[in-house]
Amino acid sequence: MPRRSGVIVAQARGGVTLRNLALAIMAFATVSCTSMGDIPVSSVQPGSRYVALGSSFAAGPGLGSYRPGTPPRCTRALGNYPSLVSESMNLVLDDRTCSGATVANILGPWGELPAQIDAVDGATRLVTVTVGGNDLDYVGNLVMSGCEPGSSVSFAGRSFPCTKPVAPAEETYATLERNLTKLADEVAQRAPEARLVFVQYLTLLPQEMCAQTQMSAANAALARETATRLAAITDRVAAATGATVIKSDKLSRDHTACDAEPWSQGNVPSALPGGAVPWHPNAAGHTAIAQALAVRLGWTD
Repeated sequence: MPRRSGVIVAQARGGVTLRNLALAIMAFATVSCTSMGDIPVSSVQPGSRYVALGSSFAAGPGLGSYRPGTPPRCTRALGNYPSLVSESMNLVLDDRTCSGATVANILGPWGELPAQIDAVDGATRLVTVTVGGNDLDYVGNLVMSGCEPGSSVSFAGRSFPCTKPVAPAEETYATLERNLTKLADEVAQRAPEARLVFVQYLTLLPQEMCAQTQMSAANAALARETATRLAAITDRVAAATGATVIKSDKLSRDHTACDAEPWSQGNVPSALPGGAVPWHPNAAGHTAIAQALAVRLGWTD
């Protein structure tokens, strides 16, 4: 994959002009660093061990070919942002992301899958995490918002009955914050020299809805509140534990499924295998996140 000045130059789908994308991310990073202080020289150098943790927003279902050896339900795509970052910086990637994962599935075993956190060791120098949406049923509620109760929706050859979206309980939010803090503490204990980076979820709903995002005003308000609170929890945990945050939510506000250069899918009719996955980042979204990571960590050629 070609690179220019440490910024990934991957060919992304979705009509993104990559030169403009890189410039926008650099400008965003400059503004962010003004409020958060100077970026330290990155300890993540070419050849460093990199562990990617998280759910489908990191795994990349629907992006094409999957990483060899990936458990079928995890759908770790070769085009996901961990893969783009590792290829750009020549890192040694251990991708443990898995579609459907919650924070509990990072901290402990999940059926036949070992705890994702077990991949983090003393040799690890970079850990990225995108997780929390499944804990709050964020995308599940979005999917349910696009179908009528009494009907069904199909994904990956399975059919699910449509039900009314349900708001997360306050204790669910509190548990998520405690678990994310525990995750950060575990990374610090297992890999004292690692840089921990929380990657926020992309913004999925525009202010003005379109055919790809159509739903009731009440369901849209629930989705926006869930996304806002998830981002706020992630920000608080990162600030309390000294982790870095990639504010993908803010960076993607003008790149919803209703915008000219979308970084995510709306309520698309196709699903796995081989097609776009509803309410998930597309190839352009993963490229944008990888670009932002490269800039935020201060990498240069």
